[in-house]
Amino acid sequence: MSARSINDRSNNARSIVVASRCALVLLALFSFGSCGGKKAARVNVPPPPEQPSGSQPPSPTTSSVPRKPAPPQAKAGTGAEISPDADSESENNFNIPPDAQPILVQTGKASWYGPPYHNHRASNGEIFDMNAMTAAHLTLPLGSIVRVTNVKTGESTLVRINDRGPFVEGRILDLSLAAAKKIDVWRAGVAQVKVEVLKTPSPLDTGGRWCVQIGSLEEEDAAAKLQDHLQRRYHTAQVTKFLSPVGVWWVRIRVAKDDRERAQELARETQTEEGSVFLVRLD
Repeated sequence: MSARSINDRSNNARSIVVASRCALVLLALFSFGSCGGKKAARVNVPPPPEQPSGSQPPSPTTSSVPRKPAPPQAKAGTGAEISPDADSESENNFNIPPDAQPILVQTGKASWYGPPYHNHRASNGEIFDMNAMTAAHLTLPLGSIVRVTNVKTGESTLVRINDRGPFVEGRILDLSLAAAKKIDVWRAGVAQVKVEVLKTPSPLDTGGRWCVQIGSLEEEDAAAKLQDHLQRRYHTAQVTKFLSPVGVWWVRIRVAKDDRERAQELARETQTEEGSVFLVRLD
């Protein structure tokens, strides 16, 4: 073997050793860099469950859907705010001329009512809206239009009679919340008013359907006993009991043919240890 061949082999071996050492150094540097850096977190997310053919994906949960804040609710007896659509029935819709002369004038105390009667059925069959210009009266024909004036302040408004009440001795009118606010009655609760009847759908002095209403009674047992007693006393009358929206009981006596004179006579002669007696017109 020549000296040149020996030198070539020695050089090749030396090159292999150098290359191996360089590879080891690079591998060490790479391993050091990998251990010193932050590794990205990996989360195993399971695939979504398969939906049966023809089915819809589940709707979002309640917590994932932004909720629109609910409007504030008025509390009973706190003077609830009138809703934006309170003008659905205003005094401008009653078609009463400014110079209309009253058919009847009454003076007495008026109160007001709203919750919890709001959205319950009124005596004329419609749903009571405390934001409409309406009122309750014991004996005026349903549908009558009256002008109510606060005697102390002089403020007045027109209202339509659509309900029966007030069932409190010494009061002549129960105003809706909107009407009470219009003439400054709702804050005081009770006020002296003048009631001028301007229009009625039927005569005031004749006709009509009449009954007697007795209450209010706290216990159903007391109402049932009174009902039984009155039914045995007035054989030809129809005596019923019912629960009001505020949770008290009433007893109603309907005489034969809803006759006015007979109902008036019965109201005068009926006395109870509990509750008050009221003459009420049904129509």
